[in-house]
Amino acid sequence: MAVPRPLDDLEAVLAETTQAVESVLEALLPLPNGPEARVVDAMRHATFAGGKRLRPFLVVACADLFDVPRAQSLRAAAAIEMVHTYSLIHDDLPAMDDDDLRRGQPTVHVMFDEATAILAGDALLTRGFETLADPDISSDPNVRADLVLALARAAGAQGMVGGQMIDLMTEGTSLNVGQITRLQQLKTGALIGFACEAGAILGQARLRERHALMAYAHDLGLAFQIVDDLLDVEGSTAALGKRAGKDEGRGKATFVSLLGISGARQKAGILANQAVGHLDMFGIKAGLLRALASFVTTRRS
Repeated sequence: MAVPRPLDDLEAVLAETTQAVESVLEALLPLPNGPEARVVDAMRHATFAGGKRLRPFLVVACADLFDVPRAQSLRAAAAIEMVHTYSLIHDDLPAMDDDDLRRGQPTVHVMFDEATAILAGDALLTRGFETLADPDISSDPNVRADLVLALARAAGAQGMVGGQMIDLMTEGTSLNVGQITRLQQLKTGALIGFACEAGAILGQARLRERHALMAYAHDLGLAFQIVDDLLDVEGSTAALGKRAGKDEGRGKATFVSLLGISGARQKAGILANQAVGHLDMFGIKAGLLRALASFVTTRRS
């Protein structure tokens, strides 16, 4: 991706990145001998069940803007995918959304048991941080420290975990657009923001470049969530790989429930266009990131 490619190559590049990231994940999550193998088996069940691998792609694509070696960006991409997968395992637990299907496969607590699912999520979270702190990701300790700090902020109470708490607390209540936007900026957008920021950190980008990528991630993340809300209403369980219609069933306020289907689709398009506008300073090298904004709004799963 460091060399610009035709935008119709996006799906091929997504597939290439997925394959490369999964090779790194295989190396980072070997199945050990002994009884502890059960928790690693559960970790692998969730990690290798498929998925769009959007966050890893963003890490690699943003790092490519600054000519970061792939050996480094792919390890950072694997780290964020482990943290993202931890969040899905915990999100699916009976105490949270109580889902039995994820990426077309039984959720971890269904396939194994609830205690194993909790431990598998915990282990993926800590393995992600371990990967970012390892010198293999960068010889510069300041880069490693910045990565760990940024992910801690994105994943914690001021980010993803905080968004999940708000989501649980507001089930069955009415929210306005501003409240839903903040909820999703934390629950979904914070980790997408870190994915872009990680590429800039690895590349030791200038502050204005880092801010531009964070602004891109902000708008892209909201567009992504709006499309998720649309797919929950319009998609099927088979196509989505998870239970469709669950937001309405749980009484969750969404962009669709507030704006309607056409209004939500229009909002997603506006956000995608805004996201693309933040990439002007990167010129042709950001072609795949621009194409991704369109892909996010037209995806069917």
